Amino acid sequence: MGINPPVIRTLAFYLPQFHPIPENDEWWGRGFTEWTNTTRAKRFFYGHHQPNLPADLGYYDLRVPETRQAQAMLAKEAGLGGFIYWHYWFGNGKQLLERPFNEVLESGQPDFPFCLAWANQSWTGIWHGLKDKTLIEQTYPGKEDHIAHFHSLLKAFNDPRYIRLDNKPVFFIYEPSTFPQLREFTDLWNSLAVKNGFAGIYFIGVNHLQWDYRKDGFNEMTVYMPGHYVDTYQENFFRSLKNSFKRHILSRYPMVIGYQDIIRHYRFDHFSNNDFIPCILPNWDNTPRSGRNGMVFTGSNPALFRTHLESAIRFVLNNKREHSLLIIKSWNEWAEGNYLEPDRQWGTQYLQAIKETFVKTNPAP
Repeated sequence: MGINPPVIRTLAFYLPQFHPIPENDEWWGRGFTEWTNTTRAKRFFYGHHQPNLPADLGYYDLRVPETRQAQAMLAKEAGLGGFIYWHYWFGNGKQLLERPFNEVLESGQPDFPFCLAWANQSWTGIWHGLKDKTLIEQTYPGKEDHIAHFHSLLKAFNDPRYIRLDNKPVFFIYEPSTFPQLREFTDLWNSLAVKNGFAGIYFIGVNHLQWDYRKDGFNEMTVYMPGHYVDTYQENFFRSLKNSFKRHILSRYPMVIGYQDIIRHYRFDHFSNNDFIPCILPNWDNTPRSGRNGMVFTGSNPALFRTHLESAIRFVLNNKREHSLLIIKSWNEWAEGNYLEPDRQWGTQYLQAIKETFVKTNPAP
């Protein structure tokens, strides 16, 4: 009898920008949410599928508990192991978009695992044609602010739904490379975690593959944007990107790359560097935010996504890391055209692809 492969825990990034906040009202107009850009998207070339519109969940508002419950049910049925909620802390206690997660925490619902990812970057208008405009700056005031930040999240870390590895709450940091005195920060939070009954914090950084994450006190790293996956030896991919970029500049149309080409070059099991958690993308089209300055992966479909997922699963199983993690970007980045939630084109087929693939690769004992 063969040995069953270890269960892979698959997590999906989760965007909370589906409810109005005063800051977005001021910057973009009253009532702005992620749906604002999503619904007014337009086609830029023949075969460009826009707008991408929601199906089962509709144009939801994350202040509604039933919406959050329905999302969790869909994710659980597909076999996802939890949401990675984006968390915004700009320094001196300033947060944005915190309400949905706080309500999940306070209510105890939905009963679905989660962890947090600190989106530690300034908000600018770059995705909306205002590249020189800073809306709110990411700051790092120092030790006292880091301590306050930790204690603001302690209730979440203690929640039974919070994902912990080796008795360490999992915490992602989006831009470690821009974080001053990063090792001092991770050492501080580890010591605070130990004082509060944990074995430390399980830090996962989002960065390029060349980063030596251990020297900065991180447990693991993952990759995020498509270009971060690329091994320096994948010359054909770089050449295709370069040619696509030339066409983009000359035509003033979005950069267009075939999704099939993406997954062919992102064969995780062919990477020379295997010291990272794979992060896969079901689709990508950020023209709703960026217009002609956006990038589009054309031809994405559930079958190709399944191929991408299978490659990532083989990578995880073959590496036999202590914790078998796999990340999907994203659950609901609608204005990036980057989501798993049901839409009017494919329905629940992306979720079904996840479910069927994991049944196939992780058979029950």
